[in-house]
Amino acid sequence: MFYFIAKRTVISFFIMIAATTLMYFLTISSGDPFEDLGETSGPQKAATIAARTAAMNLDVAPIPRYFLWLQDVGHCLVPGGVACTLGQDRTGAAVLPQLENAIGSTLRLVVVATVLALVLGVVVGIVTAIRQYSVFDYSITFVSFLLFSLPLFWLSTLLKQYLAIDLNTWLDNPQFSYLTIALIGVVAGVIWAVVVGGDRRRRLIVFAVAAVATALALYLLLVTGWFVTPGFGVVGMLVSAAGISVLWTALLAGFRRRRVLNAALAAGAVSFVGYLVSIPLLNDPNWLVVVALVVLLAIVCYVVAGVIGGPFRAQAARIGAVIAVSVSLLIVVDRLLQAYPALSAKAGGRPIPTTGSQSANLAGTFWEINLDYALHLILPTIALTLISFATYTRYTRASQLDVMNQDYIRTARAKGLSERTVLVKHAFRNAMIPITTLMAFDFAGVLGGAVITEQVFGWNGMGKLFVDGINAVDPGPVMAFFLVVGTAAVLFNMLADIAYAFLDPRITLS
Repeated sequence: MFYFIAKRTVISFFIMIAATTLMYFLTISSGDPFEDLGETSGPQKAATIAARTAAMNLDVAPIPRYFLWLQDVGHCLVPGGVACTLGQDRTGAAVLPQLENAIGSTLRLVVVATVLALVLGVVVGIVTAIRQYSVFDYSITFVSFLLFSLPLFWLSTLLKQYLAIDLNTWLDNPQFSYLTIALIGVVAGVIWAVVVGGDRRRRLIVFAVAAVATALALYLLLVTGWFVTPGFGVVGMLVSAAGISVLWTALLAGFRRRRVLNAALAAGAVSFVGYLVSIPLLNDPNWLVVVALVVLLAIVCYVVAGVIGGPFRAQAARIGAVIAVSVSLLIVVDRLLQAYPALSAKAGGRPIPTTGSQSANLAGTFWEINLDYALHLILPTIALTLISFATYTRYTRASQLDVMNQDYIRTARAKGLSERTVLVKHAFRNAMIPITTLMAFDFAGVLGGAVITEQVFGWNGMGKLFVDGINAVDPGPVMAFFLVVGTAAVLFNMLADIAYAFLDPRITLS
């Protein structure tokens, strides 16, 4: 593997040299950097031209100018000496601080959306492949094509209207009529009946149970004022910890091994105790404290589940660690929800923002500040997730169907392996090979920013940095953008090749 990585690194270096050369000359040839000064006059114009010429090295021929930019990049690779700036923009300001601000905003904007789209798309794609030609399969196919065809700017505008403006108005006085609660219950019942599937009797039972449960839960949330002061509470966390334990056991081990289920439930109990212990510790922490508590809880649950797991020690320990991390994430969500009333009051009763990446001059606790970040992420995350979800769903479904028809899957079933083992350990692993390629390009692409989304929601990210640089014929920001995107593309493609070898032992890194 070392030889493979070394070889790819050398090749990638020369690819980046060639790509940056082409991009640099395309950028400086795309227009006139003084076009915005055409209608101005006087000594200020002459001073601006002189300053811009010095900052952009316009008095130097194009080829030497490229090598001057390459020299600035080299300062970032060699420790010590000249400070790393990645060059200057046309105002003479260093590009590196602008890049750091832009990439920070972009990572917060698109990474969450990409991960959500990947997880949901892969899971739903596998389920639709398993239940091929069912009502659920046809429904997801219709929804996927619908989402894939939606213009992103139009979808973003609808989200701003109905999930921000109208929802903020409703949150000021959250209430529904009995008819509305009943209609929401009916819609939820139909969705669950389609998802669960089965014969007509089973679908009717699921519809009835889901409709009544949804309507009752919504009524109780409204009566208790949950939308004004949200949170899971002690009872909610206890039920959630038990549910998470059962869910992960079903997915990763099944219920045939009683010792594994007992170990998972014990890990859930330990996680709940960890929640009780963490209440005073998480009043106003920092991320270092939060991560340390998550790691500590994962270690304790790993040990406890391993001890109780007995002969299935390794599997039980892994499930225990996964349960601990899942419950920890739920604890974080609970603390964020508890910070909602204070943040809503500071936002004037309209907590869900429509533009920007954070509230200006917000003073608050750790949870209030991070809840503000999360609320600013809601609308753009939903927009990007819905669009990407369609792609991952269709690719995963096609890949899973192709794998399910292979001879080794039929052989695994003929040997008497459970359907869960066949799907999780054999089919899913091989179905992920083509999806890995899509993931590599997607994760590399998101670092380039979502230009349309950033424009609609007012985010100053990588996409805006690139567009502003192109419009101003300013190679500094454009080349900084290209360095990040190009390096990410090369790196993630190399990681994809390495992942192929782990997913399929027949593939060697040579």
